[in-house]
Amino acid sequence: MNDIRRTILWVIFGFSMVLLWDQWQVHNGKQATFFPAPAVKTAAPAGSPAAPADAGVPAPVAQAPLPAAAGEAPAAPATPSATERFEVTTDVLKLTFDTQGGSVVRAEFLKYLDSDDKQRNFVLLEDAKDRFYQAQTGLIGGATSDSFPTHKTVMSVSGDKTLQDGRDELNISFTAQTATGVKLVKTYTLRRGAYDIAVKHEVTNTGTAPLSPQLYLQLVRDGNKPPGESSFYSTFTGPAVYTEAKKYQKVEFADIKKGKAEFEKESNNGYVAMVQHYFASAWLLPADVKRTFSLDARDVGAAVADCCYRASMITPFDALAPGQTKSLDAKLFIGPQEEKKLEALMPGMELLKDYGWLTILAKPLYWLLDQLHSVLQNWGWAIVALVLLLKIAFYWLNAKAYASMAKMKAVNPRIMEMRERLKDNPQQMQQEMMKIYREEKVNPMGGCFPIMVQIPVFIALYWVLLSSVEMRNAPWTLWIQDLSTPDPYYILPLFMTLTGLVQTALNPAPPDPMQAKLMWIMPLAFSVMFFFFPSGLVLYWITNNILSIAQQWVINTRMGVPPEFNLPKFK
Repeated sequence: MNDIRRTILWVIFGFSMVLLWDQWQVHNGKQATFFPAPAVKTAAPAGSPAAPADAGVPAPVAQAPLPAAAGEAPAAPATPSATERFEVTTDVLKLTFDTQGGSVVRAEFLKYLDSDDKQRNFVLLEDAKDRFYQAQTGLIGGATSDSFPTHKTVMSVSGDKTLQDGRDELNISFTAQTATGVKLVKTYTLRRGAYDIAVKHEVTNTGTAPLSPQLYLQLVRDGNKPPGESSFYSTFTGPAVYTEAKKYQKVEFADIKKGKAEFEKESNNGYVAMVQHYFASAWLLPADVKRTFSLDARDVGAAVADCCYRASMITPFDALAPGQTKSLDAKLFIGPQEEKKLEALMPGMELLKDYGWLTILAKPLYWLLDQLHSVLQNWGWAIVALVLLLKIAFYWLNAKAYASMAKMKAVNPRIMEMRERLKDNPQQMQQEMMKIYREEKVNPMGGCFPIMVQIPVFIALYWVLLSSVEMRNAPWTLWIQDLSTPDPYYILPLFMTLTGLVQTALNPAPPDPMQAKLMWIMPLAFSVMFFFFPSGLVLYWITNNILSIAQQWVINTRMGVPPEFNLPKFK
């Protein structure tokens, strides 16, 4: 019975390792070992409702066009026939547009540096040899594939390409006219300091027959992991759908490819997004506008290993009589997952910053961390201050745990002597052990429960630090110039390993020699991961360890149990 507390801690540690392994499997595109998503048998691609028989409109999402495959000619281009790519720049974004469809084919962030190469800016959307990621829109619903302008239709362009000094916004318009009598004007409005872009679609029926077009908004990207993403901590990369009814629904690329994607297909609210660590893109529509969601896999002829996955929203225009013009406003978000800015865009957008199942704890922790940063003006010191406040909040719980450990340490010599004396009589050994615990009023479980209560809070803080884009390129002090990347000299991980060993040395030595050896191996094995973790996370663990050591030292001294280091004996 004297080893119950350590046994429980070992169970917790072992279970954590199993969960980490499970997330590693999911991160690498394999099926989860625990609670795998149930297979959903579908007769048609996800989100492909059939159109009314009398409408003469093809299934909206299943037949929505993708980027032209290599060597494929654009469908019925309007004049001019040649395509052009050009850059549009604000104070925070540099976007590359393509006159073929008026699509956004590249997005560079002027306020965020690349993690691997600090000499260049971070790029999210891109059309390169090994990466494909674009934002596209167009119209569908005509009798033939060239009835309406799509993202394959070549358009004429007008407007400013640079945000001028003294101006807060710029407009750029793409215009296309088809031979069937449909005119589309797509206008992007970029604002100073904003990562959300207003996109207005204005459709005019220049023909002689009524039209019933549908607008599609889609994000298309390859299924590869983002460059520079670490394999030692699992973050989600892939599409997500949000509705007020089903809330935030993440979908793995592997499930889309297998036709097993589960998400709400129709709603009059919500958004569709592509998410990765720290950054996201999303299409938004006004509230109460009917929309259909679709997630599917398509080959677009891009030269990447796993291409491509498409997250789409379809919404119908009202019927247009000859000569009539109607418009529909949308928003395209391309930016960092800054929680406060996401909240201001649309309800549920803040969930793009994914805290997992501990969101209820993580959100107030982030709020507190943000408040501390506003005072200290340094994210590293804000992390230290936050851990200090948490240790103060849990002081009495920790005090009980360390007091229980101190009592265990005080009676440990008697336990060791008794075990040696009765090593050939296990039954009597257990009886004597329980007698000693009763006489000394020691509860072997006393040090375990207070620690278990705090575990969800510190796991939530872990996800706050891992998910917060504010840590990117954020310096702390001296050699730590980016809290989102590993320590370049491994000083913090080595110091964390040292503090973990000091904690182990201060704890009462297990009576069982094998357990005593394992208790020293555990912090060493646990520390290996931290050599590859972001510096901000390692700083958080170091601070927690140092404060725990200080509190344990003080409590042991007060209880008359002089602190001493129980060094390992590997004989």
